[in-house]
Amino acid sequence: MIKFAYPILLLSLFSVAIYGQETKPEFDGHKWEAPYVLSIPKDWTIERFLIPISFAPQIPYKGVEDIRFTPGWSNVKSDDYWTYAFLWYLEGEIETDPKIIESNLKAYYTGLIAVNGRNIPSEKLIPVVTTFKETLTTKGDLKTYTGTIEMLDYMTQKSITLNCIVHLKPCPEEKRTLLFYELSPKPLSHDVWSSLNQLWLDFKCRKS
Repeated sequence: MIKFAYPILLLSLFSVAIYGQETKPEFDGHKWEAPYVLSIPKDWTIERFLIPISFAPQIPYKGVEDIRFTPGWSNVKSDDYWTYAFLWYLEGEIETDPKIIESNLKAYYTGLIAVNGRNIPSEKLIPVVTTFKETLTTKGDLKTYTGTIEMLDYMTQKSITLNCIVHLKPCPEEKRTLLFYELSPKPLSHDVWSSLNQLWLDFKCRKS
């Protein structure tokens, strides 16, 4: 089971022993050495797990998700509440457009809420609604998207709308494709976005 709360416990689906077959080592996100550079600002926390994602297996990618949580991510009184970013470091080339982004994030947050909201009364549950569009391309991106995710906040059991920026970037020498998601309920003009944006500005496909 994967529980996406603070702190987060994530289990790999890829360590299965089948009789005489060799057991694959369990993925440990804290010990895994990323081949890329994605900074960890002071007091931020991280989590990593494998893709396909256990709570959203219909998302058809393979790779690693690498998350950066702001210090106040789980504190409802903080400006950082629900403000975080995550990278999908994906194998091969992938196609994206607003509909694909919408579908993937709808599946992602529907699964996330199902995992973390088992004790939420059914009358409080609401469907996840995602809306995205392609926007002015950020420097270094192949494509950039902006949109919203309307959903139930399983921590407060109230509705919340996350604003989201999605960056698509190829890393052809590594035969990888990157999707980087920045998220916050704060408007895009709020100061919290500067730290999220800086993560992407400082990103490098490979360590020097």
